[in-house]
Amino acid sequence: MKTTVFVSAVLASVFGVQSVAADSAGEKEYMIACAGCHGESAKGDGPVAAVLNIETPDLTGLSARNGGTFPFQYTLSMIDRRNVTPVHGDAMPIWGDRFQASATSQRGETAEMVARGRILSLVYYLESVQQ
Repeated sequence: MKTTVFVSAVLASVFGVQSVAADSAGEKEYMIACAGCHGESAKGDGPVAAVLNIETPDLTGLSARNGGTFPFQYTLSMIDRRNVTPVHGDAMPIWGDRFQASATSQRGETAEMVARGRILSLVYYLESVQQ
């Protein structure tokens, strides 16, 4: 019994640390790729937003606008955009292509896996900032 409790505690702490690490990686990725338009607070008030020809959405309200549930797949598709018909023109970059093009395979990872990891970290970060 003690072994089961110990193993459960270790697993819980490991997964908790991974979750925090994922949020941290996602936040860093967000500040580099998204904050210029969507703002550091993800409210749609980034310094570039004023010169865009579309309204930059408040990303902290994605869950609220979706009945209280975070739209994970929709958010993933909107960031990746490689397999999505654009709904608001070409105003938002196709991050999937950009992340894949900038990926290196120094540790044996393929460019596609690196791109997907970066996109997932962004989605998890956006999920964590919902209000």
